[in-house]
Amino acid sequence: MIQVSDTASKKIVDMMKDDGFDATVDYVRVGVKSGGCSGLSYELKFDKEIGDTDKVFEVNNVRIAVEKKSFLYLAGTILEFSGGLNGKGFVFNNPNEIARCGCGESFSVSTPS
Repeated sequence: MIQVSDTASKKIVDMMKDDGFDATVDYVRVGVKSGGCSGLSYELKFDKEIGDTDKVFEVNNVRIAVEKKSFLYLAGTILEFSGGLNGKGFVFNNPNEIARCGCGESFSVSTPS
Protein backbone atom coordinates (compact mmCIF):
# COMPACT_ATOMS: atom_id res chain seq x y z
CA MET A 1 0.00 0.00 0.00
CA ILE A 2 1.01 3.63 -0.49
CA GLN A 3 0.41 6.18 2.25
CA VAL A 4 -0.34 9.89 1.78
CA SER A 5 0.55 12.46 4.42
CA ASP A 6 -2.02 15.04 5.55
CA THR A 7 -0.09 17.86 3.85
CA ALA A 8 0.20 15.92 0.57
CA SER A 9 -3.48 14.99 0.69
CA LYS A 10 -4.57 18.62 1.04
CA LYS A 11 -2.26 19.71 -1.79
CA ILE A 12 -3.48 16.91 -4.08
CA VAL A 13 -7.15 17.73 -3.47
CA ASP A 14 -6.49 21.43 -4.21
CA MET A 15 -4.46 20.69 -7.34
CA MET A 16 -7.05 18.23 -8.64
CA LYS A 17 -9.76 20.85 -8.24
CA ASP A 18 -7.63 23.46 -10.02
CA ASP A 19 -7.08 21.01 -12.92
CA GLY A 20 -10.77 20.09 -13.28
CA PHE A 21 -10.63 16.79 -11.41
CA ASP A 22 -12.76 15.70 -8.46
CA ALA A 23 -10.83 13.95 -5.67
CA THR A 24 -13.96 12.06 -4.61
CA VAL A 25 -14.26 10.21 -7.95
CA ASP A 26 -10.97 10.71 -9.85
CA TYR A 27 -7.54 9.22 -9.15
CA VAL A 28 -3.97 10.21 -8.49
CA ARG A 29 -1.92 7.93 -10.69
CA VAL A 30 1.44 7.13 -9.12
CA GLY A 31 4.05 5.23 -11.07
CA VAL A 32 7.65 4.51 -11.87
CA LYS A 33 9.27 4.91 -15.28
CA SER A 34 12.73 4.21 -16.64
CA GLY A 35 14.97 7.23 -16.81
CA GLY A 36 17.23 9.56 -14.91
CA CYS A 37 20.81 9.06 -13.88
CA SER A 38 19.92 6.42 -11.25
CA GLY A 39 17.67 4.38 -13.53
CA LEU A 40 14.09 5.10 -12.39
CA SER A 41 11.97 8.16 -11.77
CA TYR A 42 8.60 8.74 -10.17
CA GLU A 43 5.45 9.80 -12.00
CA LEU A 44 2.43 11.49 -10.50
CA LYS A 45 -0.58 12.64 -12.52
CA PHE A 46 -4.35 12.81 -12.28
CA ASP A 47 -6.60 10.33 -14.05
CA LYS A 48 -10.33 9.77 -14.47
CA GLU A 49 -10.08 6.04 -15.26
CA ILE A 50 -8.35 2.96 -13.92
CA GLY A 51 -6.93 0.08 -15.92
CA ASP A 52 -7.39 -3.66 -15.56
CA THR A 53 -3.95 -4.08 -13.98
CA ASP A 54 -4.19 -1.14 -11.56
CA LYS A 55 -4.14 -1.51 -7.81
CA VAL A 56 -6.45 1.06 -6.23
CA PHE A 57 -6.28 2.50 -2.72
CA GLU A 58 -8.14 5.22 -0.90
CA VAL A 59 -5.89 6.89 1.64
CA ASN A 60 -6.44 10.15 3.51
CA ASN A 61 -9.21 11.37 1.15
CA VAL A 62 -7.16 10.55 -1.96
CA ARG A 63 -7.91 7.78 -4.45
CA ILE A 64 -4.64 6.31 -5.72
CA ALA A 65 -4.17 4.15 -8.82
CA VAL A 66 -0.90 2.29 -9.34
CA GLU A 67 -0.15 0.06 -12.30
CA LYS A 68 0.80 -3.41 -11.11
CA LYS A 69 4.41 -3.25 -12.41
CA SER A 70 5.05 0.06 -10.64
CA PHE A 71 3.53 -1.21 -7.41
CA LEU A 72 6.42 -3.66 -7.01
CA TYR A 73 8.75 -0.65 -6.63
CA LEU A 74 6.37 1.53 -4.61
CA ALA A 75 5.00 -0.77 -1.90
CA GLY A 76 5.37 0.94 1.47
CA THR A 77 6.01 4.40 0.01
CA ILE A 78 4.75 7.50 1.80
CA LEU A 79 3.85 10.41 -0.46
CA GLU A 80 4.57 13.72 1.24
CA PHE A 81 4.59 17.37 0.21
CA SER A 82 7.45 19.69 1.08
CA GLY A 83 7.16 23.45 0.91
CA GLY A 84 10.48 24.16 2.60
CA LEU A 85 13.46 26.22 1.56
CA ASN A 86 15.02 23.36 -0.41
CA GLY A 87 12.19 23.35 -2.88
CA LYS A 88 8.52 22.78 -3.14
CA GLY A 89 6.88 19.63 -4.33
CA PHE A 90 5.91 16.06 -3.72
CA VAL A 91 8.40 13.76 -2.04
CA PHE A 92 8.34 9.98 -2.32
CA ASN A 93 9.70 8.37 0.85
CA ASN A 94 10.25 4.91 -0.56
CA PRO A 95 11.69 2.20 1.71
CA ASN A 96 12.67 0.21 -1.40
CA GLU A 97 15.19 2.80 -2.63
CA ILE A 98 18.81 1.78 -2.38
CA ALA A 99 20.25 4.89 -4.08
CA ARG A 100 19.11 8.31 -5.26
CA CYS A 101 20.89 10.60 -7.69
CA GLY A 102 22.45 13.83 -6.47
CA CYS A 103 19.66 16.03 -7.81
CA GLY A 104 17.01 13.79 -6.24
CA GLU A 105 15.10 13.29 -9.48
CA SER A 106 15.80 9.59 -9.98
CA PHE A 107 16.46 6.51 -7.88
CA SER A 108 17.29 2.83 -7.96
CA VAL A 109 15.90 -0.12 -6.04
CA SER A 110 16.93 -3.66 -5.38
CA THR A 111 15.34 -6.03 -7.87
CA PRO A 112 11.86 -7.01 -6.63
CA SER A 113 11.41 -10.73 -6.00
